[in-house]
Amino acid sequence: MSTAPLTLVRALDAAIAEPFSDGSPALDEGEFLSAVRLTPLVAIDLIITDEAGRVLVGYRRNRPARGSWFVPGGRIRKNETLDAAFTRIVEAELGMADVSRRQASFYGLYEHHYPDNFAGREGVPTHYVVLAHIMAIENARSVGRPEQHSEYAWLWPDALLAQDDVHENTKAYFR
Repeated sequence: MSTAPLTLVRALDAAIAEPFSDGSPALDEGEFLSAVRLTPLVAIDLIITDEAGRVLVGYRRNRPARGSWFVPGGRIRKNETLDAAFTRIVEAELGMADVSRRQASFYGLYEHHYPDNFAGREGVPTHYVVLAHIMAIENARSVGRPEQHSEYAWLWPDALLAQDDVHENTKAYFR
């Protein structure tokens, strides 16, 4: 007799996620994989420019888009306002606290399709609906966090478009 269902129940019981500090519900890995399989995810991407007009990109550690240069960004959580999501994502991705969405400009609505997903599960592509925002920053030296990106680079838009290891979804912002 197989113990797989019992093992799965125990694993899910152990993985029940606590709500985020802002009170929004957190999904365990199985719930999140179901959401990825069944629905598009809504995200904010950050097109960050410096005084010279270069664009910040990070080398992705995680799926999807692992191993490519990508603009910072993140998912919007259930019951999270766009303003709260923007501030949280800027802090989580860039380490910059208390940045308001009013400090950025809406850049456009985009769709990102990936053949894989965060868990590497075959047959489960990822679909994002992305609200892109552009924002210039003055002190570019201290930007970035290592959780999502192993390194950061400032690229001119023309150079970004010419590099093979910049993800196509990032290039779409500059075409």
